[in-house]
Amino acid sequence: MHGSRLRVAYQGVPGAYSEAAAGKAYPNCEAIPCDQFEVAFQAVELWIADRAVLPVENSLGGSIHRNYDLLLRHRLHIVGEVQMPVHHCLLALPGVRKEYLTRVMSHPQALAQCELTLTRLGLNVTREAFDDTAGAAEHVANNGLRDTAAIASARAAELYGLQVLADGIQDDSSNVTRFVMLAREPIIPRTDRPFKTSIVFAHDREGTSVLFKVLSAFAFRDISLTKIESRPHRHRPIRLVDDANVGTAKHFEYMFYVDFEASMADTRAQNALAEIQEFTSFLRVLGSYPMDMTPWGAPSSSASSSTNPPPPPPSSSAPPSS
Repeated sequence: MHGSRLRVAYQGVPGAYSEAAAGKAYPNCEAIPCDQFEVAFQAVELWIADRAVLPVENSLGGSIHRNYDLLLRHRLHIVGEVQMPVHHCLLALPGVRKEYLTRVMSHPQALAQCELTLTRLGLNVTREAFDDTAGAAEHVANNGLRDTAAIASARAAELYGLQVLADGIQDDSSNVTRFVMLAREPIIPRTDRPFKTSIVFAHDREGTSVLFKVLSAFAFRDISLTKIESRPHRHRPIRLVDDANVGTAKHFEYMFYVDFEASMADTRAQNALAEIQEFTSFLRVLGSYPMDMTPWGAPSSSASSSTNPPPPPPSSSAPPSS
């Protein structure tokens, strides 16, 4: 990058958890806020940003399905991952007391992650969904909403001049979000440290036998899977099966996303994908990248306090083909 700082796109506004994840993944980067997930993808594709850091799953809320769909639609490569503990705070304008609140706004997942605690606090408030947590805090501050609180990070409170009415209001302290780092070019996979590989595949045969064969290809080689996610097939969502005797049946068609603990430099992974390719109609490697080995309890509330080294520099060489 000719000595300049990496430009890293994220979805949200300053103070968002994604901004903190970008700082953990790439310390001292120039974080570029984007109003939508797809804009972050486009920022990298159009060379406005060098990387994107986007959430793919949360330990309480599950998968962020939109980003799985965008991974398939765009041609960016996963070059790393980072896990961030999520620490929610109840924020309001200075001088506002909890009993004056009639509304709480935040991202839908944040609202769901704090539902029990809000009830325990005795708050009789309506919940209102917002695009992101820090955006909700910014909205409360900019519009002087004295009857409304936001659920966001302590950093968002500092940025937008809000007070923290309650700290750590997530229902479960083990609230972790996994982010992936995206780049225009893949990195060269290695075997000198733990790697993870993400793939997506589809099949055009009936029944569950193909999925069983895919899982068997990994199990036979003692490769651990860390995630399986199914999404409707975008180009062929419905399959019709006609039977002259009983009529027509409609079945959903799916794409399957799989993460497994092996590098594409490992012959076990190469052989597994070669076998899988024989009975799938579509197979794509989304990335082979270093695993985030940082303990979930490690401090990471500040974007500048990273102990997780960035992944190896990008290379124009693609991972070895299966």
